[in-house]
Amino acid sequence: IQLVESGGGSVQVGGSLRLSCAASGFAFSDMNMAWVRQAPGKGLEYVSTITYGGDSTIYSDSVKGRFTVSRDNSKNSLYLQMNSLKTDDTAVYYCAAPRSHAAAIATMTSRRPAQHSDILYWGQGTQVTVSS
Repeated sequence: IQLVESGGGSVQVGGSLRLSCAASGFAFSDMNMAWVRQAPGKGLEYVSTITYGGDSTIYSDSVKGRFTVSRDNSKNSLYLQMNSLKTDDTAVYYCAAPRSHAAAIATMTSRRPAQHSDILYWGQGTQVTVSS
């Protein structure tokens, strides 16, 4: 089982990045997926979730209106388009398969930090750095 993120980098405030995640070794099209991030010195934060069919997406308040999650099941790929980036978006971003989609949504909407135990599959992460 592998989740391999790419597309991170350094941008200035207001810039854009598009993260990609290539999945293999499991039935990607059957899995609800998520993007999770960890900023320096902070806990894990769900950024967005997407259902296995891609028909339902949810975003944290901190990124709503700026980030867009999508997937292409024919390519076993997950994406995160990030626009209007802020310095607060600086973090390592992980492609993840939550153990429970409902629990992930509850965590996100309650603004609680995610736990490592909440995640079934992780990628290695990709660094996003936003500078002013």
